[in-house]
Amino acid sequence: MRGLRLSAPVGLETLRLCEMADPGQPGAGELRIRIFASSLNFHDLGVVSGRIPNEDGRIPLSDGAGVVEAVGAGVSDFAVGDHVVSCFFPDWQTGGPVTDNFSRTPGDGIDGYARETVVVPTTWVTPAPQGYSHAEAATLTTAGLTAWRALVVDGGLKAGDTVLALGTGGVSIFALQLAKAMGAEVIITSSSDEKLERAKALGADHVINYAKSPEWGAMVLELTGGRGVDHVIEVGGPATLAQSITACRIGGHIALIGVLTGISGEVPTVNLMRKQQRLQGLIVGSRQEQLDFVRALDRLDMRPVIDKTYRLEDTAEAFKYEAAGSHFGKICIEI
Repeated sequence: MRGLRLSAPVGLETLRLCEMADPGQPGAGELRIRIFASSLNFHDLGVVSGRIPNEDGRIPLSDGAGVVEAVGAGVSDFAVGDHVVSCFFPDWQTGGPVTDNFSRTPGDGIDGYARETVVVPTTWVTPAPQGYSHAEAATLTTAGLTAWRALVVDGGLKAGDTVLALGTGGVSIFALQLAKAMGAEVIITSSSDEKLERAKALGADHVINYAKSPEWGAMVLELTGGRGVDHVIEVGGPATLAQSITACRIGGHIALIGVLTGISGEVPTVNLMRKQQRLQGLIVGSRQEQLDFVRALDRLDMRPVIDKTYRLEDTAEAFKYEAAGSHFGKICIEI
């Protein structure tokens, strides 16, 4: 079968397409899955670029969606022909967070889904939403579930809430779609007027070009009548957090998801304390949360936004496109 491996020293130029041994038939409690699609995330870019140290020969990509080809002994919750999607933390089944690292994340600590076939335990995947293409399903593992956890699991999103999403990458566009589908009002930011117009077409109620309005926190307050938003999807990190605190209401929720502007910086703690806000870090979610998310998607009228789709052999080009920040929503890989 075909797949991608990283070679030392790790970098996009050493990402190579190669033939791999077939994984064979599933054992007890396992599934053999033909992988048809993956999607790219900022974490994956860190792995393949060498920014996140990794092993020579690692198979990248944390997201995988495909079809069950065979089931092992004792398997009753999946059948041949089922469409499935991978879990980001395969060992985190339910309950609160259990890890602070990526040692068991496919495509980082263990081999990922940039290959045609895998054999994995049934607990490493969930059903895909009904009617989703493989590419659409592949966007759920990381970006989709992160937005779901931020808004619904941690944030307790309800109809009538107001959400601020920073940027127009995968997590933020998922947050926009989920929030609107669940009856919330959404404000979204970008440095591109063209992307903001696309966000408005998806239902964004208000848009802000942060390049033209660097004090965008004050603009959010103005748009909300001085109250501030209930939820902030904070993907920027140190360079945006102060504005997010300004934009959020007293007692509001800031989901700290990304580090696009760096891994450390000054936090205006007195403002956070004064406004009694909840600043909560998160990394994706559990398998049970993904099951709940898929169940919701089977009832919500929304589909993931896929900006571009590349062939497996063109994955390096797909990562270059991601690194340029030109995408709106998700970038997918056909396998």
